[in-house]
Amino acid sequence: MMLDRNLKVLLVGAEVVPFAKTGGLADVMGSLPKALTAMGNDARIVLPRYQGIDDLTTVADFPVKMGNRMETCIVRQANVEAKLPEGGTKNVPVYFIDSYHYFDREGIYCHFDDAERFAFFDAAVLEMLKRISFQPDVIHCNDWQSGMIPFLLQERYSPQDSFYNRISTIFTVHNLLYQGNYDPDFMRVLGIGSEYFSPNSLEFYGQVSFMKAGLVYGDVINTVSKRYAQEIQTSEYGLGFEGLLRKRSQDLHGIVNGINYHEFNPETDPRIFRAYNSRSIQDKYENKFSLQKEMDLPVRDVPVIGLVSRLVDQKGLDIIAEMVDEMLQEDIQFVVLGEGDRYYEEMFAGIRDRYPHKIGLYLGYNGILAQRIYAGADMFLMPSKFEPCGLGQLISLRYGTVPIVRATGGLADTIVDYNMETNSGNGFSFEPYDSAVLLETVKRALRLYRDYPERWRGLVVSGMENDFSWNRSAAEYLELYDLAISKHARGCRIA
Repeated sequence: MMLDRNLKVLLVGAEVVPFAKTGGLADVMGSLPKALTAMGNDARIVLPRYQGIDDLTTVADFPVKMGNRMETCIVRQANVEAKLPEGGTKNVPVYFIDSYHYFDREGIYCHFDDAERFAFFDAAVLEMLKRISFQPDVIHCNDWQSGMIPFLLQERYSPQDSFYNRISTIFTVHNLLYQGNYDPDFMRVLGIGSEYFSPNSLEFYGQVSFMKAGLVYGDVINTVSKRYAQEIQTSEYGLGFEGLLRKRSQDLHGIVNGINYHEFNPETDPRIFRAYNSRSIQDKYENKFSLQKEMDLPVRDVPVIGLVSRLVDQKGLDIIAEMVDEMLQEDIQFVVLGEGDRYYEEMFAGIRDRYPHKIGLYLGYNGILAQRIYAGADMFLMPSKFEPCGLGQLISLRYGTVPIVRATGGLADTIVDYNMETNSGNGFSFEPYDSAVLLETVKRALRLYRDYPERWRGLVVSGMENDFSWNRSAAEYLELYDLAISKHARGCRIA
């Protein structure tokens, strides 16, 4: 049920668009608070202040105890009027935890002291609340970097200060692969007693785990699709946490991410060649022809398949490698944008050399080109080995580019396989992680494109009219916040 009162929510994460981004977490953190605020809630954001983030105002400073020393935390606030994604009428306060010792350096992750850095961040977030006079109903923690907050709130802050007693937590897993597991010596830095180094608390295969802290101590847990919430309770996808997640299955939920419909709008997107909507779908062809020119491909009305991805195993590139030569025997073009593992970068470079008139390749990150691929391609390839939610398939639907996906995680929750008999669905999907099945699925899409143009047009238009905006997802999060508040009030904890 929906709440009959407005909520105060603090969303905590290591990345927020447009301040810092390496993946989809940043998009969520940049859009969900805006949608919550537009619904009348007091939603605020906090993240570390990394190098290069400027135009900030100092609002507080205080010491945070880290082992046998005190580290200074400076809380700064952003001038967000022109910073957060557009949409809604109110600004979202954005706070930054600043520390010259921990965050005044290049890069977000992969530092030798990441355990200390994010432990400091988590403790500083809780210390910050009284300094800025903000007592949230819910702290919404995201991924391992904020995983210690539910633990610290329950075991350190609530027993000592009634200010913290009524604050509930939810912990969102965006990708279980990244866990924040560290040597147990780290516990001394945060002042954690050895009694918490146990299977029922923070210990995870001989290490201290930020991820486990969030999974054990969060009032409610969720991940970014209903299918992924089921998958991570199995040995195949649980990565060692499946037993704990099954134990907490009643508290484990799935909410599919939305996308920012103001940013991803083919009617107004300045990055694409020609604006269009579901009523002027013929203008999409101009984007295809312009994309072909930009990628040095022959300009002709041929099916164009797009791939915008990190070039890593998770994204199904191994099964693409097994079938790509046969796929390129078809009268198609293949446009690839991405960066990642050197093996896959070299693989795609080799494919381009073999098929120079059929494949366009850009190795690296290029946000403008990504949008032009979403707008100019006819089909979007996303055969992930696993995919907690996925944004590519949602963006491609918005731009009238038909997704071809493997039915896993959020891809299974959002893409319904096209059924020729009922003329229904919004894309093409397959389940076995197999290159032959992927190839046949691509061929099914090509047959519909070539032999049934009116049905193809209907598939494109219906996909553009799907609603995967943040308004829908935000409404589900409000219900989840209500559940966390109720559960916290009852004092429910796992055994």
